[in-house]
Parts: sequence; structure tokens; C-alpha cells
Amino acid sequence: MVNATGTLYVVATPIGNLEDITLRALRVLREASLIAAEDTRVTRKLLSHYDIHTPLTSLHEHSPPARVEQIVQRLQAGENVALVTDAGTPTLSDPGGALIRRAREKGIAVVCVPGASAVTAAVSLAALPDGRFVFEGFPPRRAKERRAYLQSLRSERRAVVWFEAPHRLLDLLRDVLAVLGDRELFIARELTKQFEEAHLARVSEWLAHFERLPPRGEFTLILWPQEEEPAPPVADPLHLVEELVAQGISEKEALREAARRSGVPRRELYARWVKREEGSDGASSSAAFCRTGRA
Repeated sequence: MVNATGTLYVVATPIGNLEDITLRALRVLREASLIAAEDTRVTRKLLSHYDIHTPLTSLHEHSPPARVEQIVQRLQAGENVALVTDAGTPTLSDPGGALIRRAREKGIAVVCVPGASAVTAAVSLAALPDGRFVFEGFPPRRAKERRAYLQSLRSERRAVVWFEAPHRLLDLLRDVLAVLGDRELFIARELTKQFEEAHLARVSEWLAHFERLPPRGEFTLILWPQEEEPAPPVADPLHLVEELVAQGISEKEALREAARRSGVPRRELYARWVKREEGSDGASSSAAFCRTGRA
């Protein structure tokens, strides 16, 4: 049986440079019966640039529920609909989720047409040490809620990616500094546009910079994870070996861990350990230790 319903295409559009759109996205936008756009004025500029004349309807966070139902009815009638936002990939801190969820409830196929995203663009430029990150969208706007939210991130061991508006950027930086400390922060501004900037600096340095030069444009921020506190220096690595062995750790593992913490080469530490054992327990004890091959 042929499915008579249409398909909802979730289409990524450029985040700045109009050339950053796929051939597939252009075809889908041309062939769709309707384009549901966050702001029809913004999307119309893109369509005009590529000579696309598909009808538009607005779909944003303040659209009435009836708008979603109208689009779903057209999908049920067999028409294909393309969902776009002003820039980038729909539903990443952008509207459109309600339409996607309703379409799935009605058994309508939902297909992604991937493309530009400020999140992946910024992460690729940042070159995170381990590549792990969590996208948190826009931080809370109110100061009290924002500080409580930042407190919840104190134990986060992944980089945190945010979007932020220029008029709230300074408040966010001040709260990050107060709550999470002076970490490294990568900021990308106006990605793919004429005045694109992307740099890594400390939160305090960014704060001083933007207090001198008021922030402008669209910002993507990547907060580096909390740096692990270095282990306290080991004054006597042989004493540490004794402590670890007393805790039930094998001599081999104890030597390896003591070498790591102290910075003493493992072979050297092993030789010192054997010499110490010979002095305290005699050669037989040392020979027995050597025969185990634990080092």
C-alpha cells in the first residue's frame, strides 16, 4: 500500500554565508509545496538569492497551535513541507519541535536535510582536547536562575557549548567567573560572516575585552572543563609504594602508580625499591620479590 501522506523535511540553512547550503537542501526547498519558516522575511532573502518561489508560512515560538495543525493537514493530504529557521539547523535553540512531534504522532515521515550549524562549526574551530562537549543552548536570562544553573555545572567534565545574545554576554561572563572560576573560554562571533572572529582566552580576559569593546553580533561560547587539580607532590615515592601495598595493591601496580605521581622513572624506582628491600629484609626477600616479576 502506497503511503499517501507527504514528508516533513527538516532543512538546515546557512548561518551567515549564503553559499553554505547543500544542493539537496536547495532541491527540497524548490520541490516542497510549502516552507514553514521562523521568520518569512529572513527566509525570503535566501529563497530570492537562489530564485526559489515556494510559498512560505511562518512558524515560530509564538505561533498558535492551529498553525501546526494546518501544516499537518497539508502533510496528511500528500504535500511535502520544508521546515527551516532563520539560520542553521532547526530545533537547536530554534522553534519547530512542536511540528516535528505532531507529524510523528500522525505517522508522517520526518526527514533531516543536514547542513550548517553554529554548534559544530564552533566546536571544530575550538579543537577540544578530547572532543567531548555538551550543548546547553541559551543560559537562563535571570541572574538568580543563571547562577543556580552554573552551579549545577561545577562537576561537568565535558566542554559546555552555549549561544548568547550580545546584550547578555557580560552578565554571563561575570557569573561564570564568580561561580565556575577563571577557565579557558572559546568564543566564536559572527561565524561565516564578514567579521567572523574565533579565539581562546580566559574568562577574565574576555570580560576585560568586552568591557572595553561592547559585544556585537551572534556568539557561540565553549567553556573548557574544570582543570583537574594536580596531585600533591610525592616526597618519598618508596613510602608511597609501601602505603599502596598495605592497601592491597600489588607491588607492580604500586610501583607504577608511585612512578606516575612522583615523576621518577619506573626502572629507577624499582631499583631503589629492591635495594631498600635488600637492606631491610635481606637478599632472600629481594630475590623472592624479583622471582615474582611484579615490577
